[in-house]
Amino acid sequence: MKTATKKLSRLFLDKHLISEEQLAEAQSQENRFVGTVLAERGWITSEQLMEVLSEYYQMPFVRLEEITVEKEVIAKVPVKVALYYQVMPLKLEDSTLKVAIANPQDVRLLDELRLALPQRYTLDPVLATKEDILQAVKEHYGVGAETISRILSDRTTRGSPAPNVAEEAIEDIAQLASDASVVKLVNQLILEAHQRRATDIHLEPYRGKVKLRYRIDGILHNVDVPHTIQQLFPAIVSRVKVLSNLNIVERRLPQDGRSSVKVGDQKVDLRISVLPTPSGESVVIRILPNQMLLDLRDLGFHKEDRQLLEATVRKPYGLICVTGPTGSGKTTTLYACLKTINTAERKIITIEDPIEYEMEGISQIQVNPAIGLSFAAGLRSMLRHDPNVMMVGEVRDPESAELAIRIALTGHIVLTTLHTNDATGGITRLMDMGIDPYLIASSIECVIAQRLVRLLCPTCKEAVPPAHSSGKVTYRGQGCKACNQTGFLGRTAIYELFFMSQQIRDLVLQKASANTIRRSAIELGMRTMREDGLEKIDAGLTTLDEVLRITQDEK
Repeated sequence: MKTATKKLSRLFLDKHLISEEQLAEAQSQENRFVGTVLAERGWITSEQLMEVLSEYYQMPFVRLEEITVEKEVIAKVPVKVALYYQVMPLKLEDSTLKVAIANPQDVRLLDELRLALPQRYTLDPVLATKEDILQAVKEHYGVGAETISRILSDRTTRGSPAPNVAEEAIEDIAQLASDASVVKLVNQLILEAHQRRATDIHLEPYRGKVKLRYRIDGILHNVDVPHTIQQLFPAIVSRVKVLSNLNIVERRLPQDGRSSVKVGDQKVDLRISVLPTPSGESVVIRILPNQMLLDLRDLGFHKEDRQLLEATVRKPYGLICVTGPTGSGKTTTLYACLKTINTAERKIITIEDPIEYEMEGISQIQVNPAIGLSFAAGLRSMLRHDPNVMMVGEVRDPESAELAIRIALTGHIVLTTLHTNDATGGITRLMDMGIDPYLIASSIECVIAQRLVRLLCPTCKEAVPPAHSSGKVTYRGQGCKACNQTGFLGRTAIYELFFMSQQIRDLVLQKASANTIRRSAIELGMRTMREDGLEKIDAGLTTLDEVLRITQDEK
């Protein structure tokens, strides 16, 4: 056996993967396999280890991300067996089951696995890295599959076969929600979402099934979960409610709450919304980083526009609006503006619904309509705190709009958001609210419209030959492990910045139409969102399809 082990160890040297000194140090670790020590020290990769083992044991080495596995094959190996033995079923032909294993040195593994399976199969082992096996199990069996299996198994062991939780009493569900296994399951769903860079978790009940979706880079993606999660769904909802201090008994009315969790060394805030549906309560969990570290240089602004915006934010008074649909990054842009001017010489107060990021040096107020703390009421109180800069999370009604404008006219910088399709639309939106054109022309300094586009994955980005000789080279994402096969990784914003000029002020006073104001702004040099997007395509940051997806046709 020692001779065989020595021969295996020499393979690492023969393949020029390590030095004699590294081999000697690894061999000094008694009762440990040399290859494992080398991988732990980072001297070889997991794939290099598997390639050496493959050659020595004459077993094929496979990359599981390249293999399609049928659901019928997955059903042949219970999830608890796959995780306990760290194997992944790949293919079934007649009575031969091909399985991926990570440790060919365990001589008892295949015998024990054969006995643990519900049916007797002839096992055909291939090699794969341990990381690939665990990831494949998670993808094919579903997130939290082991935990769900254990919960239902424990409940069956304690009494009768596991009943449908939906039929249990409220008290039983509340008790189950505090069970360590259900707590672990909810934590797994949140942790998996955070690791995948998801901004939202959607838990949706339908007749006979439960759907889990993560929103990643603005796009919803289905996430595989075991069908048995349906039996635990009310307990999962109850646990989420407990986490956010919501009423677990109330199932008929919508509820909103907040919570904070720690993921590694990072604290993240959760915004939780629960809506009643005919099939049960639907849950959406928004994941927010506790601190926002971006500044204007990180947000994708054209250099000239960014410099103009920084100068505008530093003015002693005026109104700055950011427009766009929900989820377009308006709040992030506002906070980046605040970070630019957050100095000891300025008093900055915000009123928001909700407070999405915490920033040191800024007084932040949470809107609470239940006790009469609206945006308008908060604005009046904020004035008595001697602020230099005020941020209003959103102008929703004529009262708060007029207050924000009048405050901007009395020596304060006011930042806020509006829901409009483009930058110049902010002007006509305020007019529609009944605001006097004179107040609009006198107060507004800048309106920013923005959308978020997905960035091409730098790992798998490749050039696309131009369609004709005079065309420009563009890029596309092939899809890889780093970007979860989407071809995109992260997002950036495309903007149009509309700065108020005397010519535009005259048009506002004349109550000109939105189209007239927009044409005039473009003639004066405003770069549209579509144009900003095309520049980012030329820079190799995104694709034409992405820009067209989120910008309207510009005539």
